[in-house]
Amino acid sequence: MAIEDHRHIVKRMAWDSEAQTQAFAEALAGKLRASATGANALIQLHGDLGAGKTTLARHLLKALGVTGRVKSPTYAVVEPYSVADPAAADGMLAIWHFDFFRFNDPDEWEEAGFRDIFASPGLKLVEWPEKAGSHLPPADLDIHIEMLASETRAVTLTAHTDAGAALLP
Repeated sequence: MAIEDHRHIVKRMAWDSEAQTQAFAEALAGKLRASATGANALIQLHGDLGAGKTTLARHLLKALGVTGRVKSPTYAVVEPYSVADPAAADGMLAIWHFDFFRFNDPDEWEEAGFRDIFASPGLKLVEWPEKAGSHLPPADLDIHIEMLASETRAVTLTAHTDAGAALLP
C-alpha cells in the first residue's frame, strides 16, 4: 500500500562502528516482527563495494533468528532462509537474500525466474538492486550506505510504502 500523500519518508543517520550497524539491524528486525504486515517486505541495500551492505544483511538475518553461517549471495545470487515466525500462517518466515552484483544485464533477473519469489510472502533483502533494472517490484524500504573518509557510514533510509514507513527508526 502506498503512503497516502505519496511522499517518500527519508531518515538519515551515521554508523561509526559495526556495533552501531548491528544495533540498527536488531532494531529493524524487531520492527519487522512487530509490523502489521509481518516481515513481508522488500528492502533494497545500496552502496559501493565494501560499504557494509552484506554486513548489515548478516546482522539482520541473525537478529531474525537465522542460525549458522550466513553466506554472501554474491556467487549464488540468492541465499534462502526460513525462521520461526508465530505471526505467519505456517509458523515460518521465508527470507531471501539476493545479490545482483554479477548481473551484466537486467534481463538476467527475469531469466533466473525470480518473479515468483518476489510475488510470494516473506522478506526479500536485495543488494545491488539497480543491476536488475525495472524488473524488481517497488521497494518498501531503500537503505543507502555511503562510506565516509573515516570508518563512518552515512546512511539514508527511504520508505516508499506504509510497510516501509513502519520500519523506520
